Amino acid sequence: MTIENQYSSGHNRIVITLGDPAGIGGEVTLKALGSKELPSKMQPLLVGCKKYLELTYSQLTSQGVTSLANPQDFEIENLPIFEQFKPGQPTAKTGDASFHWLTHATELLMHGEARALVTAPISKHFWHQAGHIYPGQTERLAEIAKINNPSMLFSAVSPKNNWRLNTLLATTHIPISEVPKKLTPKLIEFKLNTLLTFCKRFKSNPRIAISGLNPHAGEEGKIGQEEIQWIRPILQKWQANNPTIKLDGPIPPDTCWLSAARAWQEMPDKQTPDGFLALYHDQGLIPMKLIAFDEAVNTTLGLPFIRTSPDHGTAFNIAGKGVANAKSMIAALKSCWELSDNN
Repeated sequence: MTIENQYSSGHNRIVITLGDPAGIGGEVTLKALGSKELPSKMQPLLVGCKKYLELTYSQLTSQGVTSLANPQDFEIENLPIFEQFKPGQPTAKTGDASFHWLTHATELLMHGEARALVTAPISKHFWHQAGHIYPGQTERLAEIAKINNPSMLFSAVSPKNNWRLNTLLATTHIPISEVPKKLTPKLIEFKLNTLLTFCKRFKSNPRIAISGLNPHAGEEGKIGQEEIQWIRPILQKWQANNPTIKLDGPIPPDTCWLSAARAWQEMPDKQTPDGFLALYHDQGLIPMKLIAFDEAVNTTLGLPFIRTSPDHGTAFNIAGKGVANAKSMIAALKSCWELSDNN
């Protein structure tokens, strides 16, 4: 098949990796694909172990789960697991499987055989146990795509009023002690530009907010000097280069997302930001998960293709019980389709 034909055949194809097979990846995937909310033209291509997926389907049906997709109805890139494992009991082998599934899926994307990628959750610990030392899936994707600085953005649409909450992380999977070293003026400027570009997909003149690094955003230097010494100057410079964009911050981290929480439940006002920049991982993920846990989608920006994933983890504690909530996977599939639509 030629590259041109691959692109043509892959126009409606979304690649889905199944994540760690000891987790809930297979379950939420089958539940999501059974949803009537997905676009009718979407053609899922599942990457993982076919036998594992069929066993997951059989177990879910025996537990009385309805609105479930049958794996026989979908195209599957079969990469078998040959060793026994049990739901909720991950091993280096299940970690290794999820690593190779992701790698193969990404290679399909790089060869133009699909238009976008959705990834079910993996365990970083069991990747490491298998010898794959990466902070997460984002970094492996960036390595394959030869991208130096991908961005991790979490987005969710309120089911109450369709307002969109967007939070971009300036730094991702690094120890908290490393955060101040990574936060450079160049990085902040790059992340603000990335967030602005994403928000402009939905609003021509978005409002952007940035959280402070220290408690109370430093309280005028009494609880840290970063805000005074370099965060405010870089924000002033960025604002001067983007005069039509309203930039708020640095805002004390403990109140930065209060307006988002109100907008999620009610309606946003003119002062509600369209995008938030968090300076480190948990600073952004705590409010996102508190506000929109079931609807939030992790989106990797900066890759040569769109990649989304649910905002939850492997949930080994409930794997195999049939109780996993597929809302975030449904949202990831819908968002992936929407963001990768070039028509």
